[in-house]
Amino acid sequence: MAIDVAIGLGSNLDDPVGQIEQALGELNQLPGTRLINASPLYGSKAVGPAQPDYVNACARLQTTLAPLALLDALQALEQSHRRVRKIHWGPRTLDLDLLLYGDQRINLPRLTVPHAFLTERNFVLYPLADVWPDARLPDGRTLDSLLAVCTMEGLWRLGNEKE
Repeated sequence: MAIDVAIGLGSNLDDPVGQIEQALGELNQLPGTRLINASPLYGSKAVGPAQPDYVNACARLQTTLAPLALLDALQALEQSHRRVRKIHWGPRTLDLDLLLYGDQRINLPRLTVPHAFLTERNFVLYPLADVWPDARLPDGRTLDSLLAVCTMEGLWRLGNEKE
């Protein structure tokens, strides 16, 4: 049976907009997976070491893949985009994060769902609200309640001026 999932996408190297757009198409090609919708693209200031601004988005998918199989598929896509994992929070060609897997809470050595920083990052919450406005975290919190205390500081929709 298919389950709704949310994937966060980010890139700040090698044509970030192109990286995100290509990845969205590739997500739709994963086995047993269908892209339901994708958020507009957002720009955001980088977290961590000095580096270029990021392009961020969120995709809502339906998938029959188990959580770890989906994680493996996401990491394979990152590798196909030449993702290098040398610097924690460093620049990257493509970052794919499994944000939500239905209403499940998952705590495994390789995977934590909901994503550990989901509630703290505006560049995750705003795009997620675009694709899944009625999503609830496993603890019952709504995106509306999280957005009520989350500013758009350092975040802008691409095509709009930086705020």
